[in-house]
Amino acid sequence: MDTTDSKITFDENGVCDHCRNFEKNIKPYWKPQENRLDELEQLAAKIRKAGKGREYDCILGLSGGADSSYLAYIAKEIMHLRPLVYVVDTGWNLNVAVENIEKIVKGLDLDMYTEVVNWKEMADLQLSYFKASISSCDDPQDHAIFAGLYNYAVKHRIKYVLTGANSATEFIRPPVEWLYMNDIVMMKDIHDRFGKIPLKTFPMCGIFRYKILYRYVFGMQRVFPLDYVVYDKEKAMELLHEKFGWTKYENKHYENVFTRFFEGYYLPHKFGFDTRKNVLSNQILAGTMTRDEALKILSEPPYDPDQMQLDKEYVAKKLGITAEEFDRIIALPNRTPADYKNQMWMIRLGVAVERLLGKEKRNLKV
Repeated sequence: MDTTDSKITFDENGVCDHCRNFEKNIKPYWKPQENRLDELEQLAAKIRKAGKGREYDCILGLSGGADSSYLAYIAKEIMHLRPLVYVVDTGWNLNVAVENIEKIVKGLDLDMYTEVVNWKEMADLQLSYFKASISSCDDPQDHAIFAGLYNYAVKHRIKYVLTGANSATEFIRPPVEWLYMNDIVMMKDIHDRFGKIPLKTFPMCGIFRYKILYRYVFGMQRVFPLDYVVYDKEKAMELLHEKFGWTKYENKHYENVFTRFFEGYYLPHKFGFDTRKNVLSNQILAGTMTRDEALKILSEPPYDPDQMQLDKEYVAKKLGITAEEFDRIIALPNRTPADYKNQMWMIRLGVAVERLLGKEKRNLKV
């Protein structure tokens, strides 16, 4: 991590606040080389009991990436659960992601439900974000995936939502200025200003709904099974390949052509933000990569320049604009969420409360 995180601080030894937070608030409680299988079984027993008599005892989102694929394996083979696999088709998944999903679902003999987002609404909202000239252009896709999952779980009375989020790869989050996500107030304001098509069916789930209403009124619980097992991502990917023929991606989230373009070109080109930095920093602190290895990776482009150009042309065409018009939009002056209506105050309050309760130990800068 470096000063592209504008709020980063360094001590007299040159150690940044991300690392200091890890040493103080995460490392003493996190046992990365220890399988806590007794605790995992206790969690599994609770989930199985809550789902007794129902077709499924839990639900998990599957993107075809390493985290969610390994989560599905743990849920079925280690926890002996009966999960429903929930897949969101946002219109951008690469064939390799679709194939990985099929391999995992078939190999584990799981049931799958696919929600197809209305493409015209998705494209209109994503184009609106580009015209808004902020760094959160993957927010519509990210929001559709999680909102759809939570809404489906509550509607069908599935209490437990399994998530692939984990300390091994995500205790250093990208700064909010890089990726300010899931603010439904900002989303609606941006769409009101720049959109043309009404969002009649687009999945929506604001902070109040999933943090308060869904959790405390409807009893929905998010659980993190990967935090109970040794999660070395490279070894996990080897296992997935050997057992199911799963295929590895170039970088995290590159199973999706829009996210590949967004993280590989748009963020670093327009804002100077490289999400590989926080991903690799996690691996360094987790002990699965050296700093020298990470710096070597960062010395290379996020992805092949020729592929990037093809992706840019593809994204533009799919959004209904020319490549030249897309270049003009990307060149607009940079803006931030502060330029639009937003719920930052609520996010700050939520983070403060979770820290006070000891439920949030990551170094979230909001």
